[in-house]
Parts: sequence; structure tokens; C-alpha cells
Amino acid sequence: MPLTSTRTVLTSVFAIALPGLPVAAGQNKKSSEHWVATWGTAQQFAVPAARGRGPGAGRGPAPQQTDRRPPSPVGPIPAKFDDQTVRMIARAGIGGRRVRIELSNMIGAEPLELGAAHIAIHKGDGAIVTGTDRALTFSGRKSIIIPPGALAVSDPVDLTFAALTDLAVSLYLPHDTGAPTNHPLGLHKTYISHGDVTASTALPEPETIFSYVWLSGIDVVAPDNASAIVALGDSITDGYATTRDAEQAWPALLASRLASSKIPVSVINTGISGNQVLRDGTGASALARLDRDVLARPGVKWVILLEGINDINIRGRADGPAALTADELIWGFRQIIDRCHAHGISVLGATIMPEEGVPTASPRGEEIRQAANRWIRAKGNFDAIVDFDLVVQDPSHPAHIKDAFDPGDHIHPNDAGNRAMAGAFDLRVFKK
Repeated sequence: MPLTSTRTVLTSVFAIALPGLPVAAGQNKKSSEHWVATWGTAQQFAVPAARGRGPGAGRGPAPQQTDRRPPSPVGPIPAKFDDQTVRMIARAGIGGRRVRIELSNMIGAEPLELGAAHIAIHKGDGAIVTGTDRALTFSGRKSIIIPPGALAVSDPVDLTFAALTDLAVSLYLPHDTGAPTNHPLGLHKTYISHGDVTASTALPEPETIFSYVWLSGIDVVAPDNASAIVALGDSITDGYATTRDAEQAWPALLASRLASSKIPVSVINTGISGNQVLRDGTGASALARLDRDVLARPGVKWVILLEGINDINIRGRADGPAALTADELIWGFRQIIDRCHAHGISVLGATIMPEEGVPTASPRGEEIRQAANRWIRAKGNFDAIVDFDLVVQDPSHPAHIKDAFDPGDHIHPNDAGNRAMAGAFDLRVFKK
């Protein structure tokens, strides 16, 4: 089913200068610069490695292990960092000529001391391209302390790069950090070495993980017609069951389609595995994190909402006073739409995908899914839709994902399924 647009939003952006705040020399030399988020992720505490299972199917009984079921891509995350450099790789959705990073200690219980931060163009295997390394400062300072619950934005530096360029962000943590604010399912190799080696071309004897720590966003100065899409979702958006270091999650593939079509729009993946619309669980609920993960990012014009399956699997299986209803889930969708509209952001609804065969699936849950999908498809509720349910379902058995897209857990599409999902968008919608 093609994606259709039903609403056009006109936006205006106003810049407000606050007196008395320290500003680095030259930081505001171009107040008219058009900043756009080019990469981002949603931060949370670590998923325990011992769980060994994909959180996207909810919190019910663990699925039976089969030969086809993929191993969990969520690996162990260090309990702390101490006198170490961590280098993370992030693919820019759109290019630019000036860049800044955002570091989140929003879920941290302790202040975060940052000794140094650098950004460069990634060459491969954790090494950076010679001549592209840039030291970052925060209000002119190399080192900072980020309070618990705070977000820190670096001063901008000049660095020119094209769309789909891999960037390397290196952070030096001089002292015991405690448990890091992180995104467990990073899908990109992250490199860790001892000491302050943030400026090194390649980190010496690095250990590796597949998670992001503290890094929550990268912004660029881009042409006035550039903008960002935020993909707000759960493990299916997060890229669970896709190949690591291969950019096969559907938001990354959509970004590639946009870049190939010369449409200057980035796609920011804020999926959290296990996420719910209405209640906290594996990460804050979509309602609770909307301001941080969507509304606070610069240049956002669209949100793609693919959520609800975890609400259904956790609270939709049985009747009772706390049981989920379709009306309650739809209320959550309405809240997200209304709050985004208040900020001039359009919302594209994605239908909830089939999951027959998942242990937490139930007849009552399937009724809620169908009711929610009818509301999503109805004209006028969302500004546009994409029918992922229709894209991935087995035509002869619509409650089940296609065998060609099923990695074995019956819920998370594999690389081929994600390619089909990314191919379902009508890119003309994002030109408006």
C-alpha cells in the first residue's frame, strides 16, 4: 500500500538569545545557520547481558530456542569507564560543513566528567581519515562535567562531509563514570582503549562493543531545504535481527533512498528495543521520551511512529483492571500526534506488524492490533501512513510474517524484510 499524505504543515523557527550565558568566542557568529540533526539515538540504561533474548517481543515468557532464532545482538556493556577513550561510529544522514555533538547524561545517576571529545571522518576499523580530526569544546572548554539528567551540546567546528559519511566520535573519560547512559543495540562496532587517545588515528589495542554510550546526537549546518525525520519505535525500528555494521535497519535504508534521490533529509533512529507507547519498561515510554528524543532535535519536520506491539504483548493478553484496550493505545497515538503538531512536525503512522508464533501473542492482542491498524489506516488520523503490516505479512496467512522476512523469532524482520519496509515509502511526501 503506498504511503499517502493528508496534511501540510508550515513551520517557523525563532531563535532567542538569553543574556548572561557564557558563549565561546565566535560560537554565535552566524545566528542564521540552519542546524539539522543528521544522526541520533535514544539513550537508556543497559539491558543485562544475561537476559540473552530480544526485548522487542515484550516481557512474557522467553521464546523457545530454535535453530532459526537469531542470537541476541545486545552484548555486554562495561559497568563503568575509567581512564579510557571510547570511539563510536555514526553514519550521517545528510552532509554539512559545520558539526556539533550532543551528549546525554539524562539517565545517569552521577555527574559525568568528560576529559576530551573529538570528531572525525571514519576511515574504517575504528581508524579516522588523516586531516579530519577536530577537537571539540563546550563553551570553549575542553573538559566539562555534565550533571545528572542533563544534555550537553558541543561548540560547532568546521568539518565538511557528504551524506551517508561515517563519522567517528571519541570521548575520554578520565575517572570512574559509574553505569553509563547508553543505547545497548548500537549495531555498530564501538572501540575502547586506555588513556586519552581521542586524537589518535587508530586506537591502540582496542576492546569492542556494539553499543553507544552518552552520545545521543550529531547536528550539522545544512542548506535551508534540509530537514530531519525521526523514526520513533521499538526493537523493529532499532534494527533487532539485522546485520551488524551493515546499515540494514529500515531507518538507515530509508536514509540511503533519500540520499540516492538527492533529497536532503536525514533519518534519526530513536527506536528502543522493548519500548512501549504508554508505560515505561525497557527505556521510558514513547510518551515520556517524546520531548527528549523528538521535539528537542533541530530541523525535524516528520516523525514516523511504529509502536504498540509491546503494549499489546505485555498488557493485551488477558482481561482485567490493568489490561490494555485499543482505545487506550489509540489515545497514546493521539497524544503523540497532537504534541508533534504543536511543534510544526507532521506524523506518519506505520501499521503494527504481524507476530503469530511469538509466545506472548494472543487472540485478544490480535484484536487490539487489528483495531489499532484500522485507526492508523483511517484517513485524517495521521498526516501520512505506511502499511508495514501489509508489506511484511504472509498473504496466505496475514497474522504471520513472511517466511522470507522471518529470522526465526516471528516478529523482527531480517535484512530482506527491512529492505521491503524501507522501499514502501513514497519519498515525495518528505519533499513538502
